Amino acid sequence: MKLFIKSLMVAALLAFSAGLASAEDIKRHVEIQTTKGNIEIELYADRAPETVKNFIRYVLASAYDGTIFHRVIPGFMIQGGGFEASFRERPTAAPIRNEAENSLKNLRGTLAMARTGDPHSATSQFFINLKDNGFLDFRSRNSGGWGYAVFGKVTAGMDVVDAIAMVQTTSVRQYDNVPVVPVIIKSVIVR
Repeated sequence: MKLFIKSLMVAALLAFSAGLASAEDIKRHVEIQTTKGNIEIELYADRAPETVKNFIRYVLASAYDGTIFHRVIPGFMIQGGGFEASFRERPTAAPIRNEAENSLKNLRGTLAMARTGDPHSATSQFFINLKDNGFLDFRSRNSGGWGYAVFGKVTAGMDVVDAIAMVQTTSVRQYDNVPVVPVIIKSVIVR
């Protein structure tokens, strides 16, 4: 029952915040406050408007508060925004259209949307590239070529990202590369 009520609250907040963030008035910077330190991000609303709007909706709904970086792969990326420390998945809004065709590249320090095998399945989860990951870039409009939509870049706190990348990891249920000591996203705030 508690999870159902929480799901309704998140859905209501996401619906409410939908009208708050048009492409013209979206703030261009957010700060991800973690238990390892803060990461400042510049968002590319002009190049990935729907993706940024989606991300900001989650931020305004406080949907990232208390989530973890649940997938950490040194030399590749750190991923978060979908799970609590107990590994309960947070409720999400509907998936968004993949905007990877925006010419932005998955370079070190860029922020991109995580998704399933369906190219248009991104919801709340995001990742930060630890190195240039060109194989994640858009190549073509087919199942293997869509890539992952970049929508921002770290402007300060890359040392925090690198520190997160160095934590010891383990497996939890069916998930690999999970930090042994949870790296918690305390809050994401719009700047």
